[in-house]
This record gives sequence, structure tokens and C-alpha cells, in this order.
Amino acid sequence: MRNITLSASEEVIERARAVAREHHTTVNQMFRDWLETVDHGTKRIGGYRGLMQRVGGKVDVGRQKFTREEMNER
Repeated sequence: MRNITLSASEEVIERARAVAREHHTTVNQMFRDWLETVDHGTKRIGGYRGLMQRVGGKVDVGRQKFTREEMNER
């Protein structure tokens, strides 16, 4: 595992430490968890864009126009 150095105001760091204590974890672990969510979100977006490229121009929704009532039927 690699180390990185980040900067933040003392006030922000203290608030982050308080949140970490409430969740029985560390600021370091919260940051690692956050990085994982960023990576996961990037992969999901990339997957969505790939899917849209594969189906682009292949899906025909027809020319039928729907009324507001028809679109809201359940």
C-alpha cells in the first residue's frame, strides 16, 4: 500500500476525526473507503457509456407519440 500526503485545515481534520470516532474507524480508513467508491463509480459510468455505444442506433422506439396520461399510466 502506498502513502499519500493531503492538506486540510485543522478544523476540517478535527471534524473528520470526530466522525471517524463515532463510526469506530479512522480518517485514513474513511479516505480509503471513499477512494473505492470513486473508483467504483468511474467503472459504472464507463460500463454505461460502453453499453450506450454498443446499442446506439440499434434501438428503434418507433414514431408513436404518447399523451401525458398514457405516459403516466401504471
